[in-house]
Parts: sequence; C-alpha cells; structure tokens
Amino acid sequence: MDRLYPMDVDVHTLSPLALAFVGDGIYSLMVRERLLSQANRPVNDLHRLAVREVRAEAQAAAIKRILPVLTEQEQAVFKRGRNAHTARSGADYHNATGLEALFGYLYLSDQIDRVRELFALCVEE
Repeated sequence: MDRLYPMDVDVHTLSPLALAFVGDGIYSLMVRERLLSQANRPVNDLHRLAVREVRAEAQAAAIKRILPVLTEQEQAVFKRGRNAHTARSGADYHNATGLEALFGYLYLSDQIDRVRELFALCVEE
C-alpha cells in the first residue's frame, strides 16, 4: 500500500506535533479498520470501542509494548513527540503524542509495512 495522498514531504523538517497530527489519523484509521474486521457492529458500539483504544491512556500503554523493538531513529522520533510542548500535560498524554508522532513519521516516510508491524504489536493482547 502506498500513502493515501502521494505528495512528497520532508519528514525531517516537520515539527513533532505536525507528525503527531498525521499519526493520530493513521492510528485512529487502523483501529477503526481492525474493529470493523472483527465484527459488524452498530456504529455507536464501534465508536465507543474506538475511543477506548485511541485514548491517551491506551496509546501510552501501546508505546510501552513497542519501545523494546524500536530502532534508534524511531526512538528519537518518539522522544521528540513525547517531549514536544503541548497544551495538555500528563505522562500518558505526552507518551501518546510520541506514539502518534512515530506513526506520522513512519507513514509520511513511506514505511507502511513498519506501521503495520508496530500497530500489530500495539494492539496485541
């Protein structure tokens, strides 16, 4: 799979919050697709389940699962996102922003297989 909107982007010039902006959408879309693949449910149920998985607390738990398998470059992107100055505070929120920045970075740098691999580890039960 290629990126959905195939435009050249230099990911190294983007702020960590810009990467998180895209990564939030990618992560959310993957959660929604996974939920749909599990069962045909009413939309309200799908929304409730999706919100539970994309909340900061859930994403903070997900990054803890994948940290051991991240490359040095991926860890650096995560840390930039985690340490970015945001309007919200709290460890879970900052870790979730780091996860989203990582997903945005990987997606925008055309590392779609790596996005899938890490997402599978994030949602592994």
